[in-house]
Amino acid sequence: MRPIRPVRLATTLLLFIVTFTRPGLGQARGNGADLKGLDEAIAAMMAEFHVPGVGVGIIRDGQVVLAKGYGLRDVEANTPVTPRTLFAIGSNSKSFTTVLLAMLVDEKKIEWNKPVRTWLPDFELKDPYATREMTPQDLVSHVSGLPRHDGLWYGRSFTRQELYKRLKYLEPNQSFRNLWQYQNLMFLTAGVLVERITGQTWEQQLQSRIFTPLGMSRANASANDLPKADDFSWAYDYRDGKVQKIPYRNIDQVGPAGSINASVEDMLKYVRFRIDYGKVGDKQLVSARQDSMMQRPRAVVPGGWTFQGTTEVGPDTYGLGLAVTSYRGHKLVMHGGGIDGFISQMAWLPQEKVGLVVLSNSTNSAGGGNPLPNALTFHIMDRMLGLSRLDWFARAKAQTVRGDSIQKARRAADLKDRVAGTSPSHALDGYAGRYEHPGYGVLEIRRGAQGLEVVLDTHNAPLTHVHYDAFEVVPGTPQGGMLQNVRFTFGMDAKGAINTVSAPLEPSVAPIQFTRMK
Repeated sequence: MRPIRPVRLATTLLLFIVTFTRPGLGQARGNGADLKGLDEAIAAMMAEFHVPGVGVGIIRDGQVVLAKGYGLRDVEANTPVTPRTLFAIGSNSKSFTTVLLAMLVDEKKIEWNKPVRTWLPDFELKDPYATREMTPQDLVSHVSGLPRHDGLWYGRSFTRQELYKRLKYLEPNQSFRNLWQYQNLMFLTAGVLVERITGQTWEQQLQSRIFTPLGMSRANASANDLPKADDFSWAYDYRDGKVQKIPYRNIDQVGPAGSINASVEDMLKYVRFRIDYGKVGDKQLVSARQDSMMQRPRAVVPGGWTFQGTTEVGPDTYGLGLAVTSYRGHKLVMHGGGIDGFISQMAWLPQEKVGLVVLSNSTNSAGGGNPLPNALTFHIMDRMLGLSRLDWFARAKAQTVRGDSIQKARRAADLKDRVAGTSPSHALDGYAGRYEHPGYGVLEIRRGAQGLEVVLDTHNAPLTHVHYDAFEVVPGTPQGGMLQNVRFTFGMDAKGAINTVSAPLEPSVAPIQFTRMK
């Protein structure tokens, strides 16, 4: 759920940028020059990257400097974004889950460095050493040895407990604690740990321990609750040369990794709470010692957290549920989040007591992603630190071009790899059937009117022949979801009957093999 690669956007949207300022919250406090020209900069970024709506919040020394909405939360109804507008914040939810663990550490109900199996005796991974030695601290710092394996949960019907039970069937691609690599399912496990210790759901703990004490009155933890609010954003994507509304992606089953929805006003309260090391008013919700520990480096992030190849950001490391780095000599704590139709960013400079939030309602899957939250974050940092302003807008556009080039090169290499003049070894009906993997569950191949189709829960798309017994989802098929461009290769038993189908649902390990069900 990290922000995805960027894409380009038509400047004509500049004509339709609308801003909405909540009374008393839209003007700069202190040095007004910090925000001079900011509205115009945001409008230009929104136009370039096809983003209908953005919410921006800034605090300094505990005071709100800016809380403002830009553009539209509902394009069809021409409804503006406000500081109260709810957006999905994606993986920014991870830091909330980590705070819940820290609270349990304060209460001596768990310990950061004791094995997870102390409290979850049924916790099991494929690697027995990782199973035995994994600690709560490891769960929330991306060092499990597992790659993402997002195909297990994204668009799937498994419950939270079913996902947890299937972890033992997932292939690692690294040894335990050898390498940092982003992993959502370990944060799911952290949520299961919270539930097992407290006897309440992760959502109940989130509400009672964080949302309510912080006054995050509009925040919730399910896409199902988003449209029930009086001020919320729809999800958008840039496809076929235009901005289109897309369905919400419900990820309740992996909620501890990314299902929270919140407004700029809500998130500013959370960022202030983290800048103050766990304190709200005169109440210490989590000890300063624990909050400080969460904001310390624990693993090196290979390749960088945001913009690669820049000298101003880094070295990039990860603490507990947070990225920890520096920006132009100033310590910077941050995290991003992305889920269908939404990308967000939160960041703060602990020593300067400056924090900011950027929420947006577009993922721009046409060519990669939406770089606006990242670019705008660093643009605002320059303003708040009084530094010379780097052209993060131009850097974001250049990153978009690089991302598009890489994507096209990969596709070209894939096409070059194909063997011309081959045909399937069986009639299409011979491939149809239900196939199962102990972790990933049941995959179905159907014989449709136009040929073969693949079905994996909510992912349903036609297949086109590649060569021999290999087929792929037709590129650009919207309902294909995560299966787009995925190649399915069929295998035979000793008698020549089709009995397996393999697909690289997790690219960093061997293709996931599904066996035909009897």
